Formats: sequence, structure tokens, C-alpha cells
Amino acid sequence: MTTGAPLALLTNESSVGVIGAGAMGSGIAQLAASYGHNVALADITSTALQRARGAIEKNLKGQVEKGRIEEAQARSILGRITFTEEINTCAICPIVIEAVIEDLALKQELFKRLDEVASADTILATNTSSLSVASIASACKKKQSRVLGLHFFNPPMVLPLVEIIPSLSTDPRVVDTTKALVTGWGKTAVVARDLPGFIVNRIARPFYGEALRIFEEGMADRATIDWAMREIGGFKMGPFELMDFIGNDINYKVSESVFEAFYYDPRYRPSITQKRLVESGRLGRKTLQGHYCYKPDAPGPAPKQDETLGKEIFMRILAMLINEAVDAVFMQVASPADIDLAMVKGVNYPKGLLKWADEIGLKKILNKLESLQEEYGEDRYRASALMKRMTKKPQKFFS
Repeated sequence: MTTGAPLALLTNESSVGVIGAGAMGSGIAQLAASYGHNVALADITSTALQRARGAIEKNLKGQVEKGRIEEAQARSILGRITFTEEINTCAICPIVIEAVIEDLALKQELFKRLDEVASADTILATNTSSLSVASIASACKKKQSRVLGLHFFNPPMVLPLVEIIPSLSTDPRVVDTTKALVTGWGKTAVVARDLPGFIVNRIARPFYGEALRIFEEGMADRATIDWAMREIGGFKMGPFELMDFIGNDINYKVSESVFEAFYYDPRYRPSITQKRLVESGRLGRKTLQGHYCYKPDAPGPAPKQDETLGKEIFMRILAMLINEAVDAVFMQVASPADIDLAMVKGVNYPKGLLKWADEIGLKKILNKLESLQEEYGEDRYRASALMKRMTKKPQKFFS
């Protein structure tokens, strides 16, 4: 690991390279340009770059119309972004953020190329949401210590959380420098271990997975489950609404990736229901059909507003979510404070899951999990060892 003098601070004068002109890459490029950076946004296809430019122009126009920025500012932001098909253009920047599709082989090939052409002091960051940062960094034969994960949430201009994920080889100074940069962009940065799903995508799996399981069992329909999580749980969106908003293809891919990365642990098993939706092209809002129909004038399904049923649905999903959060503490994924911060800022949960656990009482959550495990006989519902230990004392996460 490098132990020399501290790296130079990344300032507004520093240029930023972004590779991948999809929704995430273009959003990161706009964010950096909004804070004064000259940005090189690279993609191998001109079509993607044209689409990215159009999306940024539309977003900036919307901000002007809402009075958030002046028209001159919008022109200045757009003018700071260079759209290029030449990946090597990014290599001269002191930091390069990769935002291509979640394909390990593709990312490794890209990082191998960047490692060869970029300056030794260039920070190489991957915006992966679920892949191993260590695996991506392994492609860098010259210098792995400058590679880290920098996971923004979509859309990057709006959502405040960024997960910073050092690999086994990452220089701590690279973490500090990058954290200072994104904090300067108005983001809330949390540091997570390089474990499958990091913080948010690991802990959030039951929000979707257990909702799908409840639906598959016939306990309740989709609309009723969404109603329960919104009206009783206080979530902004129900799980089926949110899956359709994210895209069932994206959501399923993350679930599959986390499941495989945890050696097929049944806690993370993807849903056949969601798989069939993906196979049939019902990806959600973007295809006008997913768990719900989004075609013009399509009637929305009415939930069964049964409070007793709603509370049962809510407690079952919440118990699974809390169990994941507790286990993330147990496995040292991040601190309790960062875990709660990540879930509130990253996926807009009504409160931190560990704080919720303190309020409800871990014993009640443990009893719910043990009841489910006894009923189903599945390891899916096993309680975290830390939860069992903490209920014996008893202990809380926050005083």
C-alpha cells in the first residue's frame, strides 16, 4: 500500500472523467459540471452521447423553469461537459468515474486500459452497485491502490447518498480524497466494506424479496402490499411500485448478483415472479407494463384496506429488513450510524432500520423471525447471531 505524501486535493479546478453516457453517467457528469468541474463524458457510441446531451439539456431546462438556476448558469454547466467517443480523453483527468453496465468482464477490460494510460496519481472509481471492487481492481496491474468503489444512486443530481467502497488494496488517502470531493458536491458519503451489495443493495433485498414472497403465497395482492408499506409503514413507495420505477430488469439483476455473490444464501434468493416479468419484457414504467399497467387511462388496482392484514404484512417485511441491517453490523459492513444514514438517504426509508429496531425492541423482531422460521422451516428466516446476543442483555444500537 502507498504510504507517501498525501494526494493533492481535488478542487473545482480539477477535471473529472466519466465513462458511460447512460442515465447514471450523464447524471454524474452534470453533477460534477454543476460544481465547476470541466468534465469529459466518454462513451463508445455517438448515439449514447447524443442521448446523454439531450437528457442533460432537458434537465437543465427544467431547473431554469423552476427557478433553481439562471439560464446563463445552465449554459455554463453544459459548456463544461465535453462529449467524446475517445475513452483516453478521460485518462488525463485526476479522477475517472466508470459508469458502464454491470458487467464484470467489461469493467475489468476498461480498468485495465485506464491503468495503462492514466497518470499514476489518477484515482479510478467504479460506480458498480453490486460487483466486487476487488475483482474490478484486479485488472489494474500497475497500481491497484488508486481504485475504489463510488456508488451514486439514481438520479445522481437528486439522491444525496454516495457509498464509498475501498477494496483490499485501496490507499486510505484515496478514500479520504474522494470522500472530500463528493462531500463538496453536497453528497452524504458513507464508507462500506467490499461485500456483496455494499450497504443499501444488500439490506434492501427483503423489501422486494419478501413482498414478492407474500404475493406468491396469496397472502395479499400487490396493491394491498404496497398500501400496507405506504400507509402503515410510512414508506414513500410500496415495493411493487418501486420495482416498476427502478425497472424489473435492473432490480432482478441486482438480486441475482447478490444471491450468487453470497454463495446462494436463501435469504437473498430472487423471485420467479420477477424473473418471468423480465423474460416477458414487462420491465415496469419504461415499458408501460410491469407489476402494474401504465398505459394511458389504465385503472389502478384497488388495495384491500384491512388494517390487521396490513400490519402483518408490514411487520413481516420490516423484521426481514431489520435482520439484514443487524447482520450488516455483525459482519462489519459499516457502522450502525452509517447503515441507518445510508438507508434513509439512499432509498428514502422513513427512518433508520437500527433506530426502528431500538424503538420496537429487538426481542419482538427476533420472535417474529423465529416464528417465520418455525412455520416455513427455511434458513431464509434465520435471525442474525448479533440479534440473538443483543436480546440476551438486552442492548440497543443507539443510546
